[in-house]
Amino acid sequence: MAADDWPARRDLHRRGFRLEGRLRQARASGDRFVDELVYGRLAGEPAGREAFTHVMNSVTPRKRLIAHALVTDEAGRVLLCETSFKADFELPGGIVEPGESPRLACEREMVEEMGASPGVGDVLVVDWLRPYKGWEDAIELVFASPVVAEADKARFVPDGVEILALHWLDPADLDTVMTPFGADRARSAVAALASARTTYTEGGLPVE
Repeated sequence: MAADDWPARRDLHRRGFRLEGRLRQARASGDRFVDELVYGRLAGEPAGREAFTHVMNSVTPRKRLIAHALVTDEAGRVLLCETSFKADFELPGGIVEPGESPRLACEREMVEEMGASPGVGDVLVVDWLRPYKGWEDAIELVFASPVVAEADKARFVPDGVEILALHWLDPADLDTVMTPFGADRARSAVAALASARTTYTEGGLPVE
């Protein structure tokens, strides 16, 4: 049905139908095209009030969740990953899969990307990411990680597929390789680590 046909959509919600997909501008509506939504309900699935949470789970907004770690060395330099799929560098970590713990996702991503995880501690930053280059907005958590000794750096080896190289940079130099909001977020994490206090940011900067 048409995405803007709210009476019909509400009727389907009451009947236990779940939203299963969106076809962009697939339906003519006068002199314009609107999105078409695909709904479905399997035989044997609950309807009415019993289906409320299932239906709402399919139609309410979902935000992407990202889990990164602030990994530093004894000189206070920050570990960054040089990726194969974009120009700007990132903190170690990545996107949290559905049903996955953010903390475990961060550890999993580090093991996949660089062969080992130095460990994941407290949350330093909770950041709201604005829409960017086709990405919808998202929430990012930056976790603390134990300081890595110089002798232990050899444990971390880029996978050569998603991660081409690992770099240790001074926080003042992050702007040279990261997006402005990425560099701001990393520096906010450094400040949060020093103050031992979790910080909420938007676009990498604390909200005053």
